[in-house]
Amino acid sequence: MQRRLKQLILGMALSSSAHAFDAFEVQDIRIEGLQRIAPGTVFNYLPVKVGDSFTTLESERAIRALFKSGYFKNISLERDGTVLVVKVVERPAISSIKIQGNEDIETEPLLDSLKDVGLAEGNVFNRSLLEKVEQELERQYFTRGKYGVKIETTVTPLERNRVGILIDISEGVVARIRQINVVGNEVFDDETLLDQFEQGKTGFFSFYTKNDQYAKQKLAADLETLRSYYQDRGYINFNIESTQVSITPDKKDIYITISISEGEQYRVSEVRLSGELVVPAEQLFPEFRINAGDVFSRKRVTETVTRISDKLGNRGYAFANVNTVPDVNEETREVALTFFVDPGKRVYVRRINFAGNTKTRDEVLRQEMRQMEGGWFSAQKVERSRTRLQRLGYFEEVNVETPAVPGTADQVDVNFSVTEQPSGSISVGVGFSQTSGFLLNGSISQDNFLGSGRHVSAALNTSSVNRVYSFSYTNPYYTIDGVSRGFGAFYRETDADEANIADYSTDTYGANVTYGFPISEFNSFRFGFDADSLNLKVSDFASTEIRDFVDEHGEDFKSLGVSASFAHDTRNRRIFPSQGGLQRISGESKIPGSQLEFYKITTSAEHYVPLTRLFVLASKLDVGYGDGYGEYSSLPFFENFYAGGVRSVRGFEDNSLGPRDSDGDPLGGSFRTVGKVEILFPPPFLTDSNSVRLSTFFDIGNVFPGAEDFSGDELRMSVGLAGTWLSPIGPLAVSIAKPLNDKSGDDTQEFQFSLGAGF
Repeated sequence: MQRRLKQLILGMALSSSAHAFDAFEVQDIRIEGLQRIAPGTVFNYLPVKVGDSFTTLESERAIRALFKSGYFKNISLERDGTVLVVKVVERPAISSIKIQGNEDIETEPLLDSLKDVGLAEGNVFNRSLLEKVEQELERQYFTRGKYGVKIETTVTPLERNRVGILIDISEGVVARIRQINVVGNEVFDDETLLDQFEQGKTGFFSFYTKNDQYAKQKLAADLETLRSYYQDRGYINFNIESTQVSITPDKKDIYITISISEGEQYRVSEVRLSGELVVPAEQLFPEFRINAGDVFSRKRVTETVTRISDKLGNRGYAFANVNTVPDVNEETREVALTFFVDPGKRVYVRRINFAGNTKTRDEVLRQEMRQMEGGWFSAQKVERSRTRLQRLGYFEEVNVETPAVPGTADQVDVNFSVTEQPSGSISVGVGFSQTSGFLLNGSISQDNFLGSGRHVSAALNTSSVNRVYSFSYTNPYYTIDGVSRGFGAFYRETDADEANIADYSTDTYGANVTYGFPISEFNSFRFGFDADSLNLKVSDFASTEIRDFVDEHGEDFKSLGVSASFAHDTRNRRIFPSQGGLQRISGESKIPGSQLEFYKITTSAEHYVPLTRLFVLASKLDVGYGDGYGEYSSLPFFENFYAGGVRSVRGFEDNSLGPRDSDGDPLGGSFRTVGKVEILFPPPFLTDSNSVRLSTFFDIGNVFPGAEDFSGDELRMSVGLAGTWLSPIGPLAVSIAKPLNDKSGDDTQEFQFSLGAGF
């Protein structure tokens, strides 16, 4: 119908504009009515040239060609002797396009999309394009669940044959899901099935998750999830018969009905390997996630295919294909699975290339490579290499591509592209914490000194508790095998009384050297030596325990020490990790003959498990023990462990848990255990932030005089909310905690924070 109407209109235009002409030879062509369009443009579209014989048929062809250009809204042809006169009325030009009322879709992307279809400032105005734009805008809002959207366009004529376009959008509200019904389910109840859906009825957390906002794409994803749920449990003939979406007349409420056919459950009768087995079958069968006798699961079949492909890929068969061939027995309701292996050619790495590292030397990047040039291609090693580059902290982004080498079928290049970020800093800052008071700090550091990958830093930090001057230097690749070496020197003044500990202070200076040895990809060992001198200052009001120690051992101590640690680190990031873990055991001891003789052993284990894209389950356990030897029957009191505070057991004052001295001040102890479980998540509306993290937590722990004094009944517990922000002047840690089992004499503190202090 629409096409017939267009033909009728065009026919009327032709009959009124294309006069009947006696054939004549065109000696000249004159164009009248042009304002903006150049005559040459008209001549390009006009199928008539000087010297042509012009007839009525030619006039119809000419008008069609000019109308097709889209530049004119009226065209007529006349004859003036041997001159063909072309009279035109131009379509108006678009002077301006204004969009208002849009909040869900930003203006710039909308203008870009209008430009793509030819509706832009300076272009010829075509009303049919504007109608298409209106329809497309409605479609986009419908996909966002806004079915009440209203779009009004106003075209205002302006001088000099121009128009202004105003697109006024009334978005309305997102349609809310009021009910989802599943029809035909017998094996699983409605609640079980609807729990798999991303969308659902309005609930307590819908304001945050927006799960009750209907969107067509989300429903399609939920239906696929439903299909997977059944097929992962053996129902291979499951089918979604129909889906009905009903909307109320006010366009605000959605009702969804899903009709399904479950079918029968199938089991696996046999699994086989076939094809070209370049890797022995006995090495591939352990990768199977589905076996004979199991309930058929599409997910496990996919996992098996992926694991076999990865196994082959890590042996150099980068383009291996593994196809699953099912043999379904409808009578016995069993499936025989055959995994057909087509390894393709073994692929080697020709070159590893780097781009974007304008400051960092190539050798620094190559030191992190786990994929070697000339070796078999391994997707696992390439990805591990990328992760190691990302963990350096020198680069904002690290990407990798593996293009095939032109002219070959068995070689690829590995191309890493990096975006460098500042790896050094000069800072002067202030901060405040409830324990340390005002903090003043200044530091200069360079993690990638002169692009060599070496770390150099010097720092000054002062507070009411500590005054620290320090210098350190570390070469992470002291040897080509990855052995690191670092050394440093420091001077530290500590006022323990200001830290909510007993009444004493210390002045300490010293130096250290440390070596690190990589044992494997995730395991490392560190060993170090240190020498220090400590001066203990005790007031006349010090507790009995402190005065007794000074009477027995004096106030000045010079000592040599050794330290060692073993770590297993699989975290994906060092700051705000979201998966992996870190297990570490470390010890330090003063060498026999030093004026201080003691040892300390600490162990820690932390794990991160992603629950969803945004939520991470984190757990951590720290245990520390120390004791004296030789002339020291116990750990020196100024080396004691402490607990309590924003970075320990929250809800209790800093360092306040555990034994106290004769003056009632916290004295610490030689045995500490602290654990925590947290659910980490980004703040709402800042889900892509890498500098802020919130959490809900459960803390437990305490300090005891010795390991033999440990008692589970004495462990203190708290729950609450916390947040950490990596601010420009230092990390800000805030917590609101509720102690669960505080006892008489405990110092509780529900709100705690620290700004600018290290952690």
